[in-house]
Amino acid sequence: MTSAPDRDAVRERTDRRPRKRWTLQTRLMLTVVGVVALTLISSAVGLATTIGTVLVSTVTTNAESLTRGLKLFDSSGYVVRVRSAEETIAGTTGLPYGYTLLVQDPRGPITGATFDGDEGVRDLTAAELNDLASTDLGALPATIEIGDLGAFRVVSFTAGDITGLGALPLAQVDGTVATVVTTITIVTVGGLLLLSAAIAVVIQRSLRPLRVVADTATRVASLPLAQGAVSISERVPEEETDDHDEIGRVGAALNTLLDHVDASLVARQRNEERMRSFVADASHELRTPLASIRGYSELSLRAMRQGVPGVEETTTAALERIQAQSLRMTSLVEDLLLLARLDEGQELVYGTVDLTALAIDAVADARAAGQDHEWRLDVGDEPVVVAADATRITQVVANLLANARVHTPAGTTVTTAVRVTDGTAVLSVHDDGPGIDPAVADHIFERFSRGDSSRARQTGGTGLGLSIARAIVAAHGGSLTVQSEPGSTTFELRLTARPSDPGTGAGAGADGEAGAGAASAGDPDGEGSR
Repeated sequence: MTSAPDRDAVRERTDRRPRKRWTLQTRLMLTVVGVVALTLISSAVGLATTIGTVLVSTVTTNAESLTRGLKLFDSSGYVVRVRSAEETIAGTTGLPYGYTLLVQDPRGPITGATFDGDEGVRDLTAAELNDLASTDLGALPATIEIGDLGAFRVVSFTAGDITGLGALPLAQVDGTVATVVTTITIVTVGGLLLLSAAIAVVIQRSLRPLRVVADTATRVASLPLAQGAVSISERVPEEETDDHDEIGRVGAALNTLLDHVDASLVARQRNEERMRSFVADASHELRTPLASIRGYSELSLRAMRQGVPGVEETTTAALERIQAQSLRMTSLVEDLLLLARLDEGQELVYGTVDLTALAIDAVADARAAGQDHEWRLDVGDEPVVVAADATRITQVVANLLANARVHTPAGTTVTTAVRVTDGTAVLSVHDDGPGIDPAVADHIFERFSRGDSSRARQTGGTGLGLSIARAIVAAHGGSLTVQSEPGSTTFELRLTARPSDPGTGAGAGADGEAGAGAASAGDPDGEGSR
């Protein structure tokens, strides 16, 4: 036996159970058909009422006219003689079927009769006479029920001291109204059925694009989008994306959304792959110096403990290698820290920078580091001055020149040019080397991107050099682009105009001292650029 709390719990769960909702098509059909049906029914009721009122008014007028024409008076208007209702009806011609008369003479009894057409005139029964005689004369004309004869429209008359009632049946009126109501009902039902069918077809066709959109969204929702390579190929068909239709605009908007989501998923997957590659590269880059540091530390410690001859020289050499490997790790960590700070809008100290002098110094440094290349300068007599962070711009130029040195064969000519175009300072680095591999050209500036999948110090790398360069230029409000084909590669640095008073900070003059040593930061050997 179920206890009261259990019954309450069951009732509560039943109340919380979601009700099954009707479909949009069903709701639209019910709404339209319901409104039309209500309108037609209201019109039918109003029409039937109006017709009934008009017909009853006509019957009342006929009853009054017939009563005034009864043979109760002579030509002078005097009562000919007292007649009974039967005699009066019988003595009057042209009376319609069902006409009923009640005559009350103070000198005689109340009489009543009705005209039965071909069957002649018959007296009213006691019950019929009582129904007619009990009528309130002050409320006439009125509709009353007379025994089994049915409903009648009753009017009153006076002939001298004789009073009476005349009545005409409403059976024909009721029949006419019933016929009108039946006709309207049949037409209304037929019209509603036809309307329902038409609306069902129209709504079904109109909502078909919406069902297509829902099906497309359902298929997309079932895709595993959380991880891995995902491509959303589902789209709303082109014919269902009409901009002139509301549902079509929903389909077009869904397609646009799916395009954006698809592009985002592709970018996410690409970033994940590059991040995994970067983690592997960074692990390799850090593992080598860490292993060296550990090995030299153990060597020194063992030499000191065992008292090996020449321990001082061994320890000194080990410490030098430990310091070199520490510097290598520091460089990688600083590159990552620089990118993070640039993303946050930090790390720039503006000053007046002479790009011409900066290019001269950078080419001189590159010539010393790459003597097997031919280095050229193309600068004007007038200095090209911009407002920028001298250290960071020097780092960018050094990276571009190191990139050309590392990724081109010996004998390659590298030309550095500085000019002003439409008020914008332009520094370009051109080489006639083999060019950039088309497979990496589209994402050469992206982080963790390397043109060589190896981790060799001279060819591979972490892929941060050009990404740091572009981040620095972008932080200055400028642009760094590349155009490459076999035999011609040009990196072009453009810096936008800056205020004449750039504010406080370290600057670089013609000697470029502020940029000293910057070439070592951010992929010093041009790693991962091509």
